[in-house]
Amino acid sequence: MFKKMLLCLSIALTLFSIGTKSHAQPLASPSGRTILTVSGKIGKTNGDGVARFDMAMLNALPQRTIKTRTPWYPGITEFTGPLLADVLALTEAQGANIRASALNDYSIVIPASDAADHQIVLATLLNGKPMSIRDKGPTFIVYPFDSKEELRASTYYERSIWQLKSLELK
Repeated sequence: MFKKMLLCLSIALTLFSIGTKSHAQPLASPSGRTILTVSGKIGKTNGDGVARFDMAMLNALPQRTIKTRTPWYPGITEFTGPLLADVLALTEAQGANIRASALNDYSIVIPASDAADHQIVLATLLNGKPMSIRDKGPTFIVYPFDSKEELRASTYYERSIWQLKSLELK
């Protein structure tokens, strides 16, 4: 009887720790230069109400590679980086819309649902190499244009913002 109670208690404590682990761990702080800032309706921050990411933090997330044609490069191009959905999940984003802003102050509103619906990549690599600012980096929102005909439209091309510096959840 005592062994059964001990086993039940052990299982309960394990389940409790699994259930609370994601909320107990704060978002790590960047140790390098901040590449991306996420703000607005987010639940996890790493200071001053925003979530800042350096390249190492973005590279530590699961990486996704897509090969697609774009209006900006000839032929099929390979883009690698974390899914935008993973970045939003990590920051516990709640907004329905995302205002994405670039280094040159270009900005566009992207429905937050696009992140999951279209498997958008927050690209940090172009054909396997880090992207410089000259090459539309260091981060570039890329839709998998070749995966669905509907994505090959100006609406989605306009949402594919390069030289991304910030995401604001509204």
